Amino acid sequence: MREQGKIFLGLAVFVLAMAITYGLWTNSSEHGIEAAGTTALFLAFALCAFIGYYLAFTARRVDSGAGDNPEAEVADDSGELGFFAPHSWQPLSLAVGGALAFLGVIFGWWLLYWSIPVILIGLFGWVFEFYRGENQNQ
Repeated sequence: MREQGKIFLGLAVFVLAMAITYGLWTNSSEHGIEAAGTTALFLAFALCAFIGYYLAFTARRVDSGAGDNPEAEVADDSGELGFFAPHSWQPLSLAVGGALAFLGVIFGWWLLYWSIPVILIGLFGWVFEFYRGENQNQ
């Protein structure tokens, strides 16, 4: 996890340099700065920095894995990775609600009146999925 953090932090530095270069390069006295690309690059920098910081911070609190050992084999990282829900319809509900919410930005904010309940139902169902029904823990 430590190596992935370094990779993302290095990528963040590169994207920041590209964002500054792009912002200066597209800046002209006639048209002003090109805001969409510059903003997207600065947001990509922030995303890489957040992920890199999280991975670097988490790497200090957990044991180092096979990815941090340069002498490790691929098979050293095999085994159980965690528990994942075997089947769930809740991500589909969240995806439909999220798609409606983003369509609300395009077509009108009124569409949020239908998307927010769908998102809340999907989120509530996903959080409490293992507290009810056939997946209920005994």
